[in-house]
Amino acid sequence: MTHPLFEKHQALLEQALEAIARRGYWTPFPEMPSPKIYGETALEEGKAAVLGLHGQRFSLEGQPGTGEWIAPERSPYGVELNVSYPVSEPESLVAAARKAQDGWQKLGPKGRVGLLLEALVRLNRRSFELAHAVMYTTGQGWMMAFQAGGPHAQDRGLEAVTYAWDEMRRIPETALWEKPQGKNPPIRMEKRYEIVGRGPAVVIGCGTFPTWNTYPGLFAALATGNPVIVKPHSNAILPAALTVRVLRELLTEQGLDPNVVQLAVFAQREHTQRLVTHPEVKSIDFTGGCAFGNWLLEHCRQAQVYAELAGVNTVVIESTDDYQGMLRNLAFTLSLYSGQMCTTTQAILVPAGGIDTNEGHKSHEDVGRDLARAIEALLTDVKVATAVLGAIQSEETLRRIEEAASGAFGRVLLAPRRIEHPEFPRAQVRTPVLVACEAKDEAAYMEERFGPIAFVVAVPDAPQAASLAERIVREHGALTLGVYSTKPEYQQTMVEVSWRAGVALSLNLTDGVYVNQSAAFSDYHGTGMNPAANASYADSAFVANRFRVIQRRWHVS
Repeated sequence: MTHPLFEKHQALLEQALEAIARRGYWTPFPEMPSPKIYGETALEEGKAAVLGLHGQRFSLEGQPGTGEWIAPERSPYGVELNVSYPVSEPESLVAAARKAQDGWQKLGPKGRVGLLLEALVRLNRRSFELAHAVMYTTGQGWMMAFQAGGPHAQDRGLEAVTYAWDEMRRIPETALWEKPQGKNPPIRMEKRYEIVGRGPAVVIGCGTFPTWNTYPGLFAALATGNPVIVKPHSNAILPAALTVRVLRELLTEQGLDPNVVQLAVFAQREHTQRLVTHPEVKSIDFTGGCAFGNWLLEHCRQAQVYAELAGVNTVVIESTDDYQGMLRNLAFTLSLYSGQMCTTTQAILVPAGGIDTNEGHKSHEDVGRDLARAIEALLTDVKVATAVLGAIQSEETLRRIEEAASGAFGRVLLAPRRIEHPEFPRAQVRTPVLVACEAKDEAAYMEERFGPIAFVVAVPDAPQAASLAERIVREHGALTLGVYSTKPEYQQTMVEVSWRAGVALSLNLTDGVYVNQSAAFSDYHGTGMNPAANASYADSAFVANRFRVIQRRWHVS
């Protein structure tokens, strides 16, 4: 059976199916906050909508709660948020999700996909609202908050829905089974196949990308027939809460139980553990640190866990024919959102004897010094600097910056400096720390130091740089690996390193794409082959295990 919302958005779905097959550039959600696209008043209305929530209770009618309200968010920009959220008991959320699943199941794949496509279109219309929510809670700069928190996150959600639909449409609804019996009449049976979600899902968001990292798991689980409990990071609840509200409103419009999607905000941390270990919870999506991620993998045996964890992203510099372009690209990579991205480079491996460039031979010292200058040049203008850097979200990251600046991990090539934000005087803005060390100083650079902290590591030679890069990824995990080399044979060496280590590789990026960027419908985010992530979003494996096929059959004459 079809569904009006599926028919309404079928053309969009077909375009998305073509996009994941071709893997070229495509998006239905423009990334530029243009008034011509989103409306002349969209910016002001989006900002006003979010400011209007500050100091208020964020109600979710119909969701089970304890009657208690909490407001744990603290803005990195020093903005007084004070948004209060209803507290729920884990067991009540799971019970409500389980009750809502039957209706969600009966809607069928086309109904679910159609509804989710409608939800993504509605979320896109509210991109300015989502952007301000993301900005105020995460510390992202405005443009990044709009793009990553709005259209790019919506792209990732649509990508997950598309992969889910692609897998589900392979299953026929009915079949006529006829087995010949020689001289006797054949045995004939009619069969019916139902795609059934495995059960309630929990999606645990991160504090830095509360929509971009949440939407893949959220939309993949919903599309495949599972009710979802969204557990955002306590520092960034509002973007997830707005998303949940949009979905719940749409579910209600369609005559469905809104508790197909719920928001989990807990007064006590241990309640999260109670939620994820509940025997009815069948899948968990998690983005965050290794400590809790590994705990989930060890203790949530009743569920399929999709985990994106910490890693040590690495770049190898062997040679380059565009020295300045390389430096500019690396400077931006290290500075964007103050390095608070799971894809940002931390270890830069440079042969101790230096590298050949289009500007002559450069020593290891030259590379470190010139990279420091490139970062300084990028961040000279305060408006540019604050737009690129955003603000530091957590006290823990500030502590790590101070520790790196103290010389605890090696010789400081570039010390961090505090920048006064012209609009938000209470914002904690810091420029990157660049540290020089040697390959033997593994304790310094082989531990993820989340934030604007990077190491220029002196490696004996280029072959050993390749070997070290492989070991870093295999042992500590990475989402990104980069290489600069003019030699085809060395490029091939690094290609083979990426195969063995299971990591995405970027070669000689000097233009407007950076190693820490990931494009929906084209780039696979994560591989599932190294410790940084046990899954990739999005691909078939990310969606196919979230549903099962239940059949029934009967004889027919």
